[in-house]
Amino acid sequence: MSPSSVTVYVVSDSAGDTGELAVRAAAAQFHPLSVQIRRAAFIQTREGIDALVTAAQLDNSIVLYTLVIPFLRDYMVERAKQAKLTAIDLLGPLIDSLERTLGHESRHEPGLNHVLDADYFRKVEAVEFAVRYDDARDVTGILKADIVLVGVSRTSKTPLSMVLAHKTFKVANVPLIPELVPPKELYLASPHKVIGLTIDPNSLNAIRKERLKALGLPDSAPYATSERILKELDHAKAVMDKIGCIVIDVSNKAVEETASLILEHFQR
Repeated sequence: MSPSSVTVYVVSDSAGDTGELAVRAAAAQFHPLSVQIRRAAFIQTREGIDALVTAAQLDNSIVLYTLVIPFLRDYMVERAKQAKLTAIDLLGPLIDSLERTLGHESRHEPGLNHVLDADYFRKVEAVEFAVRYDDARDVTGILKADIVLVGVSRTSKTPLSMVLAHKTFKVANVPLIPELVPPKELYLASPHKVIGLTIDPNSLNAIRKERLKALGLPDSAPYATSERILKELDHAKAVMDKIGCIVIDVSNKAVEETASLILEHFQR
């Protein structure tokens, strides 16, 4: 009988973010089966690899490693072979291919993608901006933003703001509610930077009911009724039409997928 769960050790001579993201992306393809991730970060000695291999053997686990220091990578290959472990080198083949193509040896320095450069500080600034101007708390952010997200409640405006902030975009978001007049700044901003978010009424109904349950409230509350949802969506459409912005249907889309569509719009 096949196991219903597996443990993957993510081994890195830096923080291990790259390896963990790769494992999570792969694990998503096997839901609802369980893939447990154990990160072994900043491994920079042979002894560290020995301890990791021993732990992985006990768990009958898979090892994925992003080791850029050559002697560590070679030792990992050797120890995994001795221990008969499935070990996946995520970066090694790519680095080797780049070296051959570019005719230049890599720097072999772990953690270079975490160097505090200008891009890092732009991300921090963008995240702080998204928090400050979330949910139209301060409407002055609409004119300062690179991107303005508009839509009814539960169309992923806040998560999208954070994903885009990590791409260094300053994002403000504005909820569209029939009882509230949209801020005038929304109509003064360039329509090109405003992104309307819409969703299928049935999908929104299901999402709102789950939200009410999570809050310990009955799913029959007005917030989740079909009549209320249709009223909100009609109002949102009227506002978006008046602005003249593009509209993206987020029904059944992951936040990352919607973010990619938005980035494509701005690249065009």
